[in-house]
Amino acid sequence: MPHIRVNDLNLYFEASGSGEPLVFLHGLGSSTRDWERQVAFFSSCFQVVTFDSRGHGRTDKPKGLYSIPQFAQDAAAFLKAVGAAPAHIVGLSMGGMTAFQLAVDEPELVKSLTVVNSGPALVLTSSRDRRAFFLRRLIVRFLGMRKMGTILADMLLPELHQKDLHDTMVARWADNDRRAYLASMKALTGWSVADRLGEIRCPVLIVTADQDYTPVSLKEAYARQIPGAELAVIRKSRHLTPIDQTEAFNEVLLGFLSSHAGVACIAGVRREHP
Repeated sequence: MPHIRVNDLNLYFEASGSGEPLVFLHGLGSSTRDWERQVAFFSSCFQVVTFDSRGHGRTDKPKGLYSIPQFAQDAAAFLKAVGAAPAHIVGLSMGGMTAFQLAVDEPELVKSLTVVNSGPALVLTSSRDRRAFFLRRLIVRFLGMRKMGTILADMLLPELHQKDLHDTMVARWADNDRRAYLASMKALTGWSVADRLGEIRCPVLIVTADQDYTPVSLKEAYARQIPGAELAVIRKSRHLTPIDQTEAFNEVLLGFLSSHAGVACIAGVRREHP
């Protein structure tokens, strides 16, 4: 699959299908591979595009500081370079933060916005949050990415029937570059566009798991600040909703997109995935 040069970065991406662009933005420590169930579902109807963010997967991992605005600038440059704008943007966790930043900075590139288990700010205000952040950095620095992946997989994919998903997550996390992961992690803290939510004018869907890190009430609160935003709660799900509740997530996203994409196209998805 191809790379493209944007912002002095060799950025890895994948594209399949045809139709309106549907772009998925992955979370911290993830990559294009973790959207595979969405690519298979939506590519019969949309031009589905995924890419590895700066410091992740098969994209370059430059030294120095990273930031959410920088991730959004990379995304904007990529969308323009491949002619995939305006696009339906879907972001999970860190990808949701990037999506929020993109929507307020480059609104003409975003046809609709779906944010999954994320928020418009990450400010460590409590000692508990600061300790958790510090502990994760210590684990990565001294025990490595596989250990961090195992801890997270044990927490996020604990059920017996999720063993294959669990083991896949551990293996993929072990592939992460430790320095780039820590730089990406640092980029998240202190970031906020919470005071700009009222600027968003495209259709917005907020998806939250009932067992996510942050409570449903927090997503409800910020969704009320976005004009016309919809909110969907996925049951029996933790942080990795597109993975641990794939069918429910795909149906919720499809229902939202059905209001903002061609009707014939949506019907085509339903025929292929009854």
